[in-house]
Amino acid sequence: MARGSELAPLLLLGLLAVVTHFCAAQMSNCTCPTNKMTVCSLDGPGGRCQCRAIGSQMLVDCTTLTSKCLLLKARMSAGKSGRSLVKPSEHAILDNDGLYDPECDDRGRFKARQCNQTSECWCVNSVGVRRTDKGDLSLRCDEVVRTHHILIELRHRPTDRAFNHSDLDSELRRLFKERYQLRPNFLTAVHYEEPIIQIELRQNASQKSLGDVDIADVAYYFERDIKGESLFSGRRHLDVQVRGEPLHVERTLIYYLDEKPPQFSMKRLTAGLIAVIAVVVVALVAGVVVLVVTNRRKSGKYRKVELKELGEMRSEPSL
Repeated sequence: MARGSELAPLLLLGLLAVVTHFCAAQMSNCTCPTNKMTVCSLDGPGGRCQCRAIGSQMLVDCTTLTSKCLLLKARMSAGKSGRSLVKPSEHAILDNDGLYDPECDDRGRFKARQCNQTSECWCVNSVGVRRTDKGDLSLRCDEVVRTHHILIELRHRPTDRAFNHSDLDSELRRLFKERYQLRPNFLTAVHYEEPIIQIELRQNASQKSLGDVDIADVAYYFERDIKGESLFSGRRHLDVQVRGEPLHVERTLIYYLDEKPPQFSMKRLTAGLIAVIAVVVVALVAGVVVLVVTNRRKSGKYRKVELKELGEMRSEPSL
């Protein structure tokens, strides 16, 4: 009897050790593999691991990519804490406004109007890039205009020889399918002219079905990977190799084409373009001045001749 009473505490301690080990294992696995900018805990239904985005505290689905809007908000919160290339459309826009703290809707997508907690507001597309001039709080943005075409342009470092276009195409398609979960039909083309690589992503609203990742989120994840700031847990940088040859990118440009053209006024013009316009205007004005002066000189000469001839006629005797 005494022997059984001695074993009871040992069994209890063993059971406690097993439970503690199990809980520790659960906690160590409670991370979001597709978004490291989250806070995860075992407070989900049935003690399951669930993760919330930093900054917004919105629950995220860790089996797929997180929306760009929530990722930008998390970054701001963390901070507080071989073929011919494609010419971008004349309506394509670049993200020249940098990082800002966005307003997201209840699905984690960008709201049509962004004010960045100030009285200065602007309209954005589905990628969160400004597509209008900035205004005040009275600015109206009726809808979020969808970005349906994204052109990613990369410049790789000098290599001994150019990459084989077919091999490069295959590797990039595999990367976007496996790493970013993008359906192959949404990566429509890979163009290459050493050292420029262009990747075209196209996705209309009608083509995107439930469960499909958005090309806006794919492009943002890829951009962060290229810059060595991977959003995936446990992955520091992107390692892309084409037939054993590493692909090192030294410059990235991303063009966004919306379903409707952007609405910028003359204020959007760059200083260089304004200078060109000014030079053209000055040249035109100078040309007009020269033309007027020349005409006046010619008229003056004709006037002198007329007066001289008229004087000679008056000096002749009348018949």
